[in-house]
Amino acid sequence: MYRANAFKIGLVAAMGIGLAGCSSIRESRGYVVDAMLVDAVQPGLDNQRSVEMTLGRPSFTSDYGQPTWYYVSSVTARRPFEGTRIASHSVLAVKFDTAGNVVSADRSGIDRVVRLSPDGDKTPTLGRERGFLEDLFGNIGQVGAPGAGAGQ
Repeated sequence: MYRANAFKIGLVAAMGIGLAGCSSIRESRGYVVDAMLVDAVQPGLDNQRSVEMTLGRPSFTSDYGQPTWYYVSSVTARRPFEGTRIASHSVLAVKFDTAGNVVSADRSGIDRVVRLSPDGDKTPTLGRERGFLEDLFGNIGQVGAPGAGAGQ
C-alpha cells in the first residue's frame, strides 16, 4: 500500500517536472514599456529634457532629418528545442522640432516589422570557385613570381 502511494507521488512529481520543462521562456529586450509614462509625453508641452527625464535615454536617435528619438521594446518567447520568436514588439517614435519641443509621439507594433529570410548559409561572391586542394596548394609557385611584386 505504502509502496503504491510512493510510486503515484513519484509519477506525478516526474510529470510535473517534465511539463515545467516544456514551458516557454519569455524575455524582455530593449526598452521596458510603462504605459503610464508613455502616455505622459504630450506634444506641445514636453521638450527633449522632459522626455528624457520621463522615459529615460532612447534606444537610438535619428541622424538625419527631423530629430526623432526611438524607444524599441520586444518580448521574445523561446520553447525548448525551438528557435526564439517575437511575442510582442513596439516602437515609440518621439519627434521634435528644431527648438527641441515634442511634435508627435507615434507608436507602431509588430505589423511594421520586416521578416528577412536569407538564401542559404553561404554568401555568393564574384569570381571563380576554388576547391579544397586549390586553396591548400594554390599559392605554390606564386611567391616571388615575375609580376607578383616580390623583390621590387
